[in-house]
Amino acid sequence: MMANADQPVTKVTIVGGGTAGWMTAGILSQWLSKVEIRLIESDEIGIIGVGEATIPHIRTFMPLAGLDPLRMISETKATFKLGIDFVDWGAPGERYFHGFGKIGRDMLWLHPHQLWLSARERAPGSVGSFDDYSLSAVAAYKNRFAFPDARQQGSPMADFEYAYQFDASLLARYLRSECEARGVQRIEGRIVDVVTDPDSGFVDRVRLSDGREVDGELFVDCSGMRALLIGGALGMGYEDWSHWLPCDRAQAVPCTSVAPLTPYTRSTARRAGWQWRIPLQHRIGNGHVYSSALMSDEEAAETLLGNLDGQPLADPRPVRFAPGRRLKSWERNVVAVGLSSGFLEPLESTSIHLIQTAVHRLLAMFPSQGFSAADIDEFNRQARFEYEDVRDFIIAHYKVTRRAGDPFWDHVRTMDVPDSLAERLELFAASGRFFKRGAQELFAEESWVQVLIGQGFEMRADPVTQFVSDQAIAEFMGDIAEVIEDVADKMPDHAEFIARLPKSTAVQAAPGQPAVDFTLRSGRGA
Repeated sequence: MMANADQPVTKVTIVGGGTAGWMTAGILSQWLSKVEIRLIESDEIGIIGVGEATIPHIRTFMPLAGLDPLRMISETKATFKLGIDFVDWGAPGERYFHGFGKIGRDMLWLHPHQLWLSARERAPGSVGSFDDYSLSAVAAYKNRFAFPDARQQGSPMADFEYAYQFDASLLARYLRSECEARGVQRIEGRIVDVVTDPDSGFVDRVRLSDGREVDGELFVDCSGMRALLIGGALGMGYEDWSHWLPCDRAQAVPCTSVAPLTPYTRSTARRAGWQWRIPLQHRIGNGHVYSSALMSDEEAAETLLGNLDGQPLADPRPVRFAPGRRLKSWERNVVAVGLSSGFLEPLESTSIHLIQTAVHRLLAMFPSQGFSAADIDEFNRQARFEYEDVRDFIIAHYKVTRRAGDPFWDHVRTMDVPDSLAERLELFAASGRFFKRGAQELFAEESWVQVLIGQGFEMRADPVTQFVSDQAIAEFMGDIAEVIEDVADKMPDHAEFIARLPKSTAVQAAPGQPAVDFTLRSGRGA
C-alpha cells in the first residue's frame, strides 16, 4: 500500500500510440487536467490500422474527448457508415444489410421482425425483403445520407443512426495533435525493458533503447498484440478462441476510389474467410481475413487483389492474430487497452469500440494510488462480459450459414458454440424473442434479427402475432416500407453531402444544409 493510498493517481504512462494510445490520451487529457500524461511510441513500430470502420457509439467518443466531429471528418478523410452489406454469407448469391438503428416501428409490443416472420409463414409474398423496413439499409443501397433531425418527430429521421469510416493512421495523427495541445507529452522511443517493483510486482518504469527510463503510477498498455506490459512483464495469460473463430490471418491493402461513394462497409464471404471493403474520401480500404490452416498467404493475397474495385496502392500487408482475450485486462497497476487486451476479427467493426469502452471504464474507475482490488475486479468483470458478448455475435455469423462444400464453412456451420450463444439461438428459433443480458451488452435486438434473418436462420414468430389478421400485418408493414422509401429518396447523395460539409462546427453551415446533430446518445450496435 502506497503512502498516499487514498489520493488519485497523478502520473499516467501510456505505452504505445496508434488508435488505442491516442484515444486513451484523448479521453484522459480532457477530463483529468491535473494528471500528468505521457505516451511512449516508436516510429520504428508500425500500427495495424485495419479497423477503419466504426459503430454509432463512436459519436459519444467525440464530445467526451473534446473533439470537433466535422474537423475529425476532414482530417481523417472520413465517410459516413449506415451499416454492413453482407454478401454470400447465408449462401452464395445472397445479400443482406445489417443496418444501424431502428427497424420500422412496433405494433403495440410486437416488433416488426415478429410481424414479418408471421406474414412470411401465413401469407408468402405479402411482405418484401426484411431490408425494406430498415431506413439505414434502404438509404445505404441508394447511396444516400443525411444527419438525423430530432425536430421531425414521428419520422424515422428523428433518431436516424450512423457511424464513421476513417483512415486509422490519420485519426491517430489528428488525436495526437489535439492531445499534445493539451499538454500530453509524447516520448519517442522503443521500449527494451520493463522494470517491476520486487515487493508489489507493480510496473515501476520502462527502459528505452537509448537508456532513458520513464516511470509512472498507472501504466496503460496500448502496445498491441505484443502486450509488452500486461503479457510480457506481468505474465497475464490469454484465452484462445480459435476453436470458434478459426481465422488467424489478414491481408490488408488500399486501392483507388471508385464511384459511387457508398455509405457502408461491405463484407464478402470467401472460401476460407471473408473480405472487407471500406470506402473513404481518398481511397478504399480492403482486407482479406482467413484461416492459415486452410489457405496460404499467397492465395489469400491473390484473392484479395483479384477482388478490388480500384487499382491497388500498395502490396498487401500481412497481419497475424490470435482470436481471444487477456484473462484480465487490469493487473496490478497496468490496464490493457486495445489489442493488448484481446482480439476479435473486425467483422462487425468492434475493434475501435472496444478501445473506447475500455477507456470509458478506466475513467469511471480511475484508481487511487492504493489501487482498490474491488475496482480492478469490477473492471475485469465488465471487460470479460463485453468481449464474450461480442465474441458470441461474431460466432453467430459463422454458425448460422448454409454454405457448404468448403472445409472452412463446413467446420463453422457444424461446430459446437458457447452455451451463451446456443441458448440465445434456441430462444430465437422458438419464438423470435430477444432479451438483453446486461448493461454492457452491445448489440441490440435489431442487430441480431437482421443477421439471423439475413443468413437464413429458421425461427418462428411470436405466437401472439396469430391474433393479428394477415391484412392488418400486410397493410402495417406496407406503410412502413412506403415511408422509409420516401424518406430515403429525399436524402442527398452521400458524396455530395460530404462535399458540402464545413470543416468545423465553428463554420456557418451553407444555406439549406441539413442541421448537424451531435447529441450525445447511447446509440445502437450494428
